[in-house]
Amino acid sequence: MAPIDRRQQVIHAAAQSFAMFGYKATTMDQVAKIANVGKGTIYTFFTNKEQLFDQILVEVIQEMKNIAHREVHQESAFFDNLFRVLDALLEFRRDHDLLVKLSQELKDFGTLQAKEGLDKVEKVISDFLAKELEKAKDNGEIRDCDPQVVAFMMIRLYIALTSDWSKQHQPLSKEEIKTYFRLFLMEGIAAVT
Repeated sequence: MAPIDRRQQVIHAAAQSFAMFGYKATTMDQVAKIANVGKGTIYTFFTNKEQLFDQILVEVIQEMKNIAHREVHQESAFFDNLFRVLDALLEFRRDHDLLVKLSQELKDFGTLQAKEGLDKVEKVISDFLAKELEKAKDNGEIRDCDPQVVAFMMIRLYIALTSDWSKQHQPLSKEEIKTYFRLFLMEGIAAVT
């Protein structure tokens, strides 16, 4: 019988607690109860709730990086990869229980840790896009531009079209979103041939 990895057991329980209750309402007592360990066991691995939360975010961010790398196909054009990566990452963000709860908590209570956690997640997406933009620029697929600025604008535009728009209108299909993305960005930054 394999030994029980108490640290992973605590991390898994904390991820459940943060996803169910949010950052603000999660306590070390709840995590201990879900993990079926004593509270002291948690403190052998993590000094406080913030450190435990950061560890969970590290794992979520690593999962996002894996998704992004999986969606990039070297033989594909930049914009084809871009749509695949954005679709996958934003679906992950939309469907991941912890990220959904943090978004709700930020909206409802303005919890600083929820904001900081979501900012870290968005930075991962932005940094990944900026690197891909830099490669596309070097390959002559897009015009000379600041990759950080364009990555920021791409994320904001994508969120606006996928999420913000549907708060007051009929949601756009993925194809409609791609059409508007092309209209607003591709024609503006695509290399002139």
